[in-house]
Amino acid sequence: MALHEAGGCGEYVWRAPERCVLHQVLAGHLETFLARAAGDGTGAGLPRFVEHELRGYLRCGILAHGFARIFCFGCGKDALVAFSCKGRGFCPSCGGRRMAESAAHLVDHVLPEVPVRQWVLSFPWSVRYLLARSPRLCSAVRRVFLRAVFASYRRRAERAGIPAGRAGAVIASSVSARRSI
Repeated sequence: MALHEAGGCGEYVWRAPERCVLHQVLAGHLETFLARAAGDGTGAGLPRFVEHELRGYLRCGILAHGFARIFCFGCGKDALVAFSCKGRGFCPSCGGRRMAESAAHLVDHVLPEVPVRQWVLSFPWSVRYLLARSPRLCSAVRRVFLRAVFASYRRRAERAGIPAGRAGAVIASSVSARRSI
């Protein structure tokens, strides 16, 4: 991997995740939190994917958990780049990078040059937990939502004189992106 960018050398800046307040709080209290969640009386504890995501976040960007050496052929500088967790739901760094990459891909390679509207469907925490535990329920809720949105757009298109208007959707859901571990 090379550091050299077009027009000059870029200086790699390590993000020092262990200095972040979120990282410090989670590192200091994760085991207690997991123990309390496991002993809450229901015996269920947290889903394994949640624990995996939280533990992955604590390793993300930490050199001791793996790194790559990069070299710039332009200036001759070396740098160590810590591996990331590639988390989908909790890590702000990996989630932000994934979001930016996905948006760029959609704009550059997927979406046609047509008007686009963003819809955000949000639920109370109790419902979110149910949706996270049941991918089938989450899919059913998405289908109902999209059916209602598409029907609304069809009616609006017909009123505007477009009898065969069609809508499409790109779904981004932290629940559907969940990994089974």
